[in-house]
Amino acid sequence: MLSTPSRRNAASAHLAGVRGALVWAPIGLLVGLLHLTGCPTVDLGDTPADPGVCRPDPMYYRDVIWPEFLSPADTTKSCVANSGCHAAGNGRSALRLDTDVTGDPTAHDRNYNVVIRFLNCGTPDASALLTKPLAGVDPHGGDDIFPNTSDPAVTAFEGWFP
Repeated sequence: MLSTPSRRNAASAHLAGVRGALVWAPIGLLVGLLHLTGCPTVDLGDTPADPGVCRPDPMYYRDVIWPEFLSPADTTKSCVANSGCHAAGNGRSALRLDTDVTGDPTAHDRNYNVVIRFLNCGTPDASALLTKPLAGVDPHGGDDIFPNTSDPAVTAFEGWFP
């Protein structure tokens, strides 16, 4: 059996341990609860389209967009005929296209790579390739080419996107 001073020391040590546990237990509980709650989830909205992914069908470009939208037989609606506003040799903007594409698939490829820079695949109707020549949307140095969205060339453009 322990002597009285030893019992007091043991009791003091026990009380100190209990007090320490009472002090540290809530802190441990708080830390544990914080781990369980984690961080709140933040909704960042839809993942934006990767600019490198905006590459609609190149064959549709070659077969429809080039002959019906960019270089149609009606030269008043052409981006490259008459004054050659967007011709590679003397164009007056970043949209500069090779005009002699007959039998030259690399010219079509070069033009396609230029044209896709003016597309908005997430919202095709907001593409500069469409809004610049469309009446009343964006100012266009070459004036309005398409009077409204029912123009066949606009319909061809809209058909390019799935």
